[in-house]
Amino acid sequence: MDVKDLTKVESQLMQVLWKLDKAFVKEIIKELPDPKPAYSTVSTIIRILENKGVIGYEAFGKTHRYFPLITKEEYMRHEADKFLGNYFSNSVQDMFSFFVREKKIDLKDAEQLLKMIDNIKD
Repeated sequence: MDVKDLTKVESQLMQVLWKLDKAFVKEIIKELPDPKPAYSTVSTIIRILENKGVIGYEAFGKTHRYFPLITKEEYMRHEADKFLGNYFSNSVQDMFSFFVREKKIDLKDAEQLLKMIDNIKD
């Protein structure tokens, strides 16, 4: 599936939909942090997500119950690939060494990651 880029707000709504699995706009709003956005604002963003092909809906009269058409994992993969390509020329090694240099990963964590990678290869 061709995953589209999402804005921060669109991503926030998707997080709620992934959590709830299916939801009406009112249920989505209930899960959002305060101050709550207006119903019309959330409804507009939902329509944008529909147009991007990342959510679908079931109609119940005039109301719709929305659900994700992509999994959280699919979107995470898309974002990780984009991040790796944009900042590290698709090199996991360059990314890993950057995080070690910036002290975002300490040597103990690095050793654990290497062990995990070795276990995956086996």
